[in-house]
Amino acid sequence: MDRDSFLYALENTRTHLEPASLIETFGSTAFDFVLISELMDEVNRVRLRRGTLQAERPRIMSPGNYARIMLEGFGEKAREFADWLEENGEDLKFLRYGFQFTKSNLQEEIVSGQLDKVVAEAVNRARDEGETRRAVVESVDDAWEVSLLKLAVDTARRSAGGNMEEWKRRGLL
Repeated sequence: MDRDSFLYALENTRTHLEPASLIETFGSTAFDFVLISELMDEVNRVRLRRGTLQAERPRIMSPGNYARIMLEGFGEKAREFADWLEENGEDLKFLRYGFQFTKSNLQEEIVSGQLDKVVAEAVNRARDEGETRRAVVESVDDAWEVSLLKLAVDTARRSAGGNMEEWKRRGLL
């Protein structure tokens, strides 16, 4: 996958609902995701991908391993995107703390409907069910793992400041 494909996937990824919690400093954090993408060859057909994304507790990395995103359960496009991020992500210095992500429990379903209505329904369902650990993300169908990894990196970015403060309080930095 080339740079333009990554940029296209990133530009067309919309997080409609973020998980409320951040990545724990001294434990692992799991949250559920619903990735929603329009099928390119069928009108009013939408793919829902549901699963779990687990972030292992962040680790302070050695200089030789800075900015390495560890992935488990992801495909080749996600690994290529992670490698691209590591090389080109100027504002990703927080990755030196070693985030590891695992994708599991993946289920796919194709439904009929307009993309925006399916997205709104998924967000409303999560809110109605009180699901604070669920993310709802609109993605590009063939690059959906890039969108999922973007969600993971965005969640890690939101968590990094708190993680570093906790390490400082405990004398680890």
